[in-house]
Amino acid sequence: MSPLSVLLAGGSGFLGTHLREELTRRGHAVTTLVRREPAGGAESLWDPYAGVLDRDLVASADVVVNLAGSPTAGNPHSARWARELRASRVTTTRVLAEAVAAAPTPPAYLAGNGISYYGDHGDQVLTEASDSRGHALLTQVTREWQEAADPAVAAGARVCILRTAPVMDRRSAPLQLLLPVFKAGLGSRLGDGRQHMAMVSLRDWVGGVAHLAEHPTASGPFNLSCGETPTNAEFTRALARAVHRPAFAFAPAPLLRLAGGKLAPELLGSLNVRPAALEDSGYEVRDRDVDAVLATALASGT
Repeated sequence: MSPLSVLLAGGSGFLGTHLREELTRRGHAVTTLVRREPAGGAESLWDPYAGVLDRDLVASADVVVNLAGSPTAGNPHSARWARELRASRVTTTRVLAEAVAAAPTPPAYLAGNGISYYGDHGDQVLTEASDSRGHALLTQVTREWQEAADPAVAAGARVCILRTAPVMDRRSAPLQLLLPVFKAGLGSRLGDGRQHMAMVSLRDWVGGVAHLAEHPTASGPFNLSCGETPTNAEFTRALARAVHRPAFAFAPAPLLRLAGGKLAPELLGSLNVRPAALEDSGYEVRDRDVDAVLATALASGT
């Protein structure tokens, strides 16, 4: 295909860095939006909270990708953390969506989002057609996050909502935090462990997003997840096997609810997701189950 001009927000983060490298490797020209003095022509200054953005640059892009947002990891009991979590995602998405909508020919818009959109559905298999349930913090944030992209949708742009599952890689959370615990033989399931635990390998996340950028007919929400979502107990056993340690302990649900605060539903809720729309668009998931995801994740960066 012809090289694309891609404008990327959130390009300095873990996922953004790897996506930028992959798009560049594929021959696309990537310009990164930064909130400091640009280091060269491949960067452009923006401040979404002050409305600072080169709208001509947005209009000239083939694809705009937004991965900006404050870290999910933080103090789940902090009201400030919750406000920043919401505002950083909703504001950046809306500012870029409005700029996309204002372009004479709106570029494609790949808007970052989270798999928490669905809320706890127990064992029910979830595709992009499934509903959003409950009022957990991240579920509410992802709803607002998605709605913030509506101006681009209304303008007729090709919009892809990237419902991202936790990305498993040894160099990044959550696996970076879990590995020392499991290597010490202290790995444990969460509650009864029957809840489904959504995840995706880094190479499938990067490959999936690059695929969506390159495919002009792809639009709508997309689950970026592995093909067969494990339960937390299955994940716990698989990671323990991978590091050759036992994992017999469990963390009681009441303790997790107390310690987890606003993030407790993410630990105990069940998301049995499938990347149905992504696969229907022609992408082939490489790491389909928990063993494949962990094998890829633990081999990365070595």
